[in-house]
Formats: sequence, structure tokens, C-alpha cells
Amino acid sequence: MALAELGVVVLDCPDPRALAGFYAEVLGGTPTVEADDSGEWVDLKVPGGAALAFQESPGYVPPKWPSPDGSQQFHLDLVVEDLDAAEKGVLALGAKPLDADDRTRTFRVYADPAGHPFCLCAC
Repeated sequence: MALAELGVVVLDCPDPRALAGFYAEVLGGTPTVEADDSGEWVDLKVPGGAALAFQESPGYVPPKWPSPDGSQQFHLDLVVEDLDAAEKGVLALGAKPLDADDRTRTFRVYADPAGHPFCLCAC
């Protein structure tokens, strides 16, 4: 028997509204700001999937990837049908390529606008 149930994955970032907007364009859904409208916490309910939340972290430092002396902490694998089309879309939204040169692989690695690594996967 499980002790808990996964509620939401939360990403720290300097601008929750902007990062939630990036992922809403990539995954779908509509960002919703916490009731106090401070913008310090934004939820994104992804259609047919788990929810993501974005929390303001004024001292946020993005993870390094790859880094032999550090950790990426976590990353998201986003399944796509067409790697080239998805890549074009995420780059237009502000993603940065981290490891996307090998076109023979079924995945490519990017950083979102706040620096979190994520993979586009045609798996």
C-alpha cells in the first residue's frame, strides 16, 4: 500500500508565469495563478497528463548540463511524433539546445527558458 500519491511536480524558477506559459505552449493547458494573484505560484494542468507547478525562487540558479561535478537534479521527457517539428517549436518558444546535434538518436536535450533540462523523445 502506498503512503502517498503524487500531487504535482514543482519547478523553481525566477518567473513562474513566463515558464508556465512556455510549458503551456509545449504541452497544452492553461496556466492558473494562485488565488492571491501574486504570481509566485502558477499551476498548469496538462491535458491527459500530470500537472506541473511553477514556484518563484528569487535566488534560482539553473542546473548545469552536462556537468561531471554537479547534478541536473531532474529532467522531463516529452514524447513527440516529429523531433524536427518539435525542436523548431521549442526553439521558437525560447528553449536552448544542450545536446541536440546527433540526429541518429531518438531524443534531443534542451533547456527551458529558466535552464531546466528536458528531452524531446520520439520513442
